[in-house]
Amino acid sequence: MSPFALPKHLMVLAACMAISLPSMATVSPAPGDQQVAREVASRIRYGHYENIRYDAEWSKRAYARFLDLLDPQHMYLLSGDLKDFGLLESNYANVFADGQLERPFELYNRFQQRVEARLQTLINWLQKDPHFDYTSHDRLGTDTDKQPWAITPQALDDIWRKRLKGAALSLRLTEPKLTDEQIAERLTKRYKEQLKHIRQTNHEDVLSLVLEAATSAIDPHTEYMSPSRSESFDIQMRLSLEGIGALLQADEEYVRVASLIPGGPAEKSGLLHPADRIIAVGNDDGSELTSVVGMRLDDVVNRIRGPKGSAVRLQIVPARAVDNTQTRIVTIPRDKVNLEDQAAHSKIIDVNRDGHVEHIGIITVPAFYIDFAAMQAGDTNYRSTTRDVRALIEELKAKQVNGIVLDLRNNGGGALQEANSMVGLFIDRGPTVQVRDARGRITLFADDQPGMAYTGPLAVLVDRMSASASEIFAGAIQDYGRGLILGGQTFGKGTVQTLVDIDHGGELRMTTAKFYRVSGESTQERGVTPDIFFPNLIDNKDIGESALPNVLPWDVVRPVHYTRYIYPSLQLDKLKQLHEQRVAHEADFLYLGKEADLLKQMRSEKSISLNLAQRKKELEAQKGEQLKLENERRQMLKLPVLKELNDDQALSDDSHDTPIDQAQLHEAAEILVDFATVTGLRAQ
Repeated sequence: MSPFALPKHLMVLAACMAISLPSMATVSPAPGDQQVAREVASRIRYGHYENIRYDAEWSKRAYARFLDLLDPQHMYLLSGDLKDFGLLESNYANVFADGQLERPFELYNRFQQRVEARLQTLINWLQKDPHFDYTSHDRLGTDTDKQPWAITPQALDDIWRKRLKGAALSLRLTEPKLTDEQIAERLTKRYKEQLKHIRQTNHEDVLSLVLEAATSAIDPHTEYMSPSRSESFDIQMRLSLEGIGALLQADEEYVRVASLIPGGPAEKSGLLHPADRIIAVGNDDGSELTSVVGMRLDDVVNRIRGPKGSAVRLQIVPARAVDNTQTRIVTIPRDKVNLEDQAAHSKIIDVNRDGHVEHIGIITVPAFYIDFAAMQAGDTNYRSTTRDVRALIEELKAKQVNGIVLDLRNNGGGALQEANSMVGLFIDRGPTVQVRDARGRITLFADDQPGMAYTGPLAVLVDRMSASASEIFAGAIQDYGRGLILGGQTFGKGTVQTLVDIDHGGELRMTTAKFYRVSGESTQERGVTPDIFFPNLIDNKDIGESALPNVLPWDVVRPVHYTRYIYPSLQLDKLKQLHEQRVAHEADFLYLGKEADLLKQMRSEKSISLNLAQRKKELEAQKGEQLKLENERRQMLKLPVLKELNDDQALSDDSHDTPIDQAQLHEAAEILVDFATVTGLRAQ
């Protein structure tokens, strides 16, 4: 557990070199910062999807966001500090709309003074006594963001001593051979380097923080990117296509995996997953990993980048880990993500029923892609999702499949036009999605091509990482009654962003429109609800639109006219009954459900022991429960039982090509056979 947490835009490097500690300089607004704030406020007021009013209610929300970005765990600022700057709570609108930046900059300087004093205190403690007592019965709280603001720095000392011991204990558990002196040396170097970097904070960093508080008080996808951050964003996007194929985001003092690029090295490896936290990075040469806890996001990106053909080692805290001591090291090659790697592909699953075999086609769609360059060049054979899926449908029909499952799990979206045209493969003309802009005008996207590529039984498999265009497609299939939606609640990203240049520097990414299904319901916040749920290991409170601050709400517009093909809801009770009877004896489904319950139970504990023996006991107990579940699964499958779990097994995942992933696909095929049977629907 790192004892340090900096605001989102001030992530700093934890490195390994002793340095001198010059005094901190005060950060003040630059001459052009006022104009930037005013322009951003004006652009949002007149261009954002919502009717924005910079009133008292908004000011209160923006000030709360500013404090949350500065000191989310209430570990630095004191109650007296908040009292000194209390007028900002009602005047943040003046900060933003009028560019009155002096007071928030002064509050940041106060915060920075508190951080510097606290880090220096930690360094002094470590230098005075590098030894730790791991025999006490102290516990460290892991849910501290709701604690009241302290009155004095001394009031925080006990908590910080526990956090420091927690950081040392984490190193002790992950690297048992380290001595107390070595642990103290590593932590001292970390805090000195953090001091070095926080003292390098400039006006652009603070302006970005002040404006993020304002924009994220409106919605989480509207954000100002300073010139340097805009460049970092471009690097980040290139990294996704020429690196390990991962999009990263800052999460307090950690860097978290936001999503994986389909077909990229990370996704192919099956070793890295959304919501995993990266805590150290190194090359694949046997050298020591460098801690990146507290590092700037762009610094982490630069460390992960590297030449094609090389590899990077990452120490991660898996998304399913209960606490930060459950780490593992993974090695991922660096490579370029090609369009071919993201292309849709198919296979056939056989379902045995009453002495005969039903053949179910599976079409996996990793993303909604289109080769714009080839299309604009006039290439009649340009690649796109719709074209590829149409070809796969024809191949499956030629093999006389009895139904088709479209697998959209982990599909984060892509080209809207491809979601629209792919719906057209399964309906005979009609609207597909509504897009409402800031003025309330609705644009209707529709399939205007007669005929259907496939008319038979259809199911769409989704999960929490199915977002944006995937939700548009699944929502349309559900509204038309064209097929069943199976799996998990989707992400809930139902908004559209536009990039706007700021005259005085930087860019503004602003929400300008919202998606609505043909039924009139938005996909925003709630996503698409499956007809039949499958258990999953992702906590919706951690991942998804509803997990973000100040999200735009779910709402409805008028439905448009469309034709219902069938009414799957009439058969859902029967289909659910058959599904539940089947999975009650299905090893992988039972394991998935029990594992999800176990993780929920373990995460309900809001503290961890700082007693080494007790902590080891707790970790062994957790692994014991997971070993028990794994062996129950193996016994049902008549596989050899395990005596112990290694880290990969103890933190097994439900990514593609694992037994759990395949179990979900097979059950989707089974449900589709049930669906065809009870409805009498047959493939044409």
